[in-house]
Amino acid sequence: MTADHATTGGSLALERPLLLIGCGKMGGAMLEGWLARGLAASLAVVVEPYASPLTDGFKTRGVTVVDTLDALPAGLDPAAVVLAVKPQKMEEVLAAAPRLVGPRCLVLSIAAGKRIGLFEAAFGAGVPVIRAMPNTPAAVGRGMTVLVAGRHAGAAERDLATHLCAAVGAVGWVEDEGLIDVVTALSGGGPAYVFLLIEVLAKAGIAQGLAPDLAMRLARETVSGSGELARLSDEPADQLRRNVTSPAGTTERALAVLMADDGLQPLFDRAIAAATARSRELAG
Repeated sequence: MTADHATTGGSLALERPLLLIGCGKMGGAMLEGWLARGLAASLAVVVEPYASPLTDGFKTRGVTVVDTLDALPAGLDPAAVVLAVKPQKMEEVLAAAPRLVGPRCLVLSIAAGKRIGLFEAAFGAGVPVIRAMPNTPAAVGRGMTVLVAGRHAGAAERDLATHLCAAVGAVGWVEDEGLIDVVTALSGGGPAYVFLLIEVLAKAGIAQGLAPDLAMRLARETVSGSGELARLSDEPADQLRRNVTSPAGTTERALAVLMADDGLQPLFDRAIAAATARSRELAG
């Protein structure tokens, strides 16, 4: 069972701090979105061991950035702790977990492959934990994030998590944590599949005689433009496909290959199944 939330509007005017642990590309994109949604820079606190132009820029805007957990301000009492660290850094965070949260603090993890039970055990009994799987288009505010709530997360925590993730794109929910492995395979890795489509379209055009630069431009603009059309249209994808397909025309001839019994559908079925299985392996 899923629930979708629109991303239009919705301010993030909190009274307590937000603690972001890890400010790489995804964490940085989320923080940028929060600030754009109205989070006061003085309420944003970041732990990031590696200085970069990104963290330097946040500092100049009034965000508190420290390089270790030990350097966090005393008595912080955050409304939420967002875990956006690399897997190899998670052990260090979990070791310090109990002192990072208060009784009213949400723990939101975007760490791939880390189950809710791991965080509930580390942060303490009753701490609300929500797990999220975003994807890289979050960097341009067009991400897709799917969330699943732990047993201690109520309506208020789910609402806060929705607002935090909606700052970088669309949001959906699942009730079964096992489905996050499928989400990881489909939307988490999905941008890579789309970029591969651009590559193979361009190569196919080159094989038919197009100049490489023109073939790549055609492929990039066609994929990005079609994605925007799909986003803005009320028609389902299969109808949008039919709209482009004239009877006995060139597109129909190509689709006969792509939609054959050995075409794209069975290929993607195998690909998503393989990625789902790997996600389950990594989660243990």
